[in-house]
Amino acid sequence: MMNIQNILQKEKLNKEDLIYMLSCRGEEEKILYNFSKGVREEEIGQSVYLRGLIEFSNICKKDCLYCGIRKSNSDVKRFNIEDKHILNAAKFAYDNKYGSIVLQGGERDDNEFIERIDNLLKKIKKLSNNKLGITLSVGEQSKETYKRWYDSGAHRYLLRIESSDRDLYYKIHPNDENHSFENRLRCLKDLQDIGYQTGTGVMIGLPHQTIENLANDLLFFKEFNIDMVGMGPYIEHKDTPLYSERNLLMPQIDRFNLTLHMIACLRILMKDINIAAATALQAIDPIGREKAINIGANVIMPNITPTDERALYQLYQNKPCTDEGADECYSCIEQRIKMAHCEVKYEEWGDSPHYYRRRKG
Repeated sequence: MMNIQNILQKEKLNKEDLIYMLSCRGEEEKILYNFSKGVREEEIGQSVYLRGLIEFSNICKKDCLYCGIRKSNSDVKRFNIEDKHILNAAKFAYDNKYGSIVLQGGERDDNEFIERIDNLLKKIKKLSNNKLGITLSVGEQSKETYKRWYDSGAHRYLLRIESSDRDLYYKIHPNDENHSFENRLRCLKDLQDIGYQTGTGVMIGLPHQTIENLANDLLFFKEFNIDMVGMGPYIEHKDTPLYSERNLLMPQIDRFNLTLHMIACLRILMKDINIAAATALQAIDPIGREKAINIGANVIMPNITPTDERALYQLYQNKPCTDEGADECYSCIEQRIKMAHCEVKYEEWGDSPHYYRRRKG
């Protein structure tokens, strides 16, 4: 008879095991969380790495059906932070020993945008004496662009697949040449080939999504040999087409709990990768990110975007921390990580151990 303890003793987990783990409740849930926490402590330790998040623009050429900054949303106020403010935010991260930052924005692939990112990378490396690690999260690009940015100083890239199931992917994206599932996969492969620490992730609790879909997502991360994962609960936005299907959604607290199960399962399945505690968790539970860290996550991304623009980067509704400045966010994060019985590792890039093992072959 299948039970959580027997599954956790297995050397290799299959889809049926993962479905059971994702569905467990009560005492078995406690066993799962304690086990994943133990794996994290053994493989990664109790260190948590900071990624100072700079959401520099909400101008996007994509029309993803779930996203509040989608191209067709005429109700959103668009912004594009000046380079000097981005560099000031990077300097704040450097001065406060973050070790690493994330440049995240709406997706563009025009020459002006590509050139701008390239120049920002070089300037950030210069102002930090080459000490700040830089992650990019600016969507699908050509392999040549990815290589150019890598050569200019980016070394990690986050490109969320959102669902590894092709049919579900097209239920949450327009089915056109600008939203190609195959191109998404191509980009992830290009990033790996170039040498990036490559990250992806999914939304949890989408309309039409099944537990089997999520188990397959976990196996996708494993089979694709991903180095880092950021995933969080799907939170609907009223100005999106997918909002019309909100009657199909499970309650937000169930999406939250399922996300914790996904994090625990992934830590057990891929012991040495970096797993982020998504901000969306905190939109549902005030200590959501701490709970994620406690059971297996080891990366947190304090928002250091200048406050005036922060509230305009609304991928989903009720996004937390939009009214806090970088200083407030910094002191808050320190306390939150201590609550999870972990410690912040300052002035470290916090690279994924999996990345180096993958590169060695």
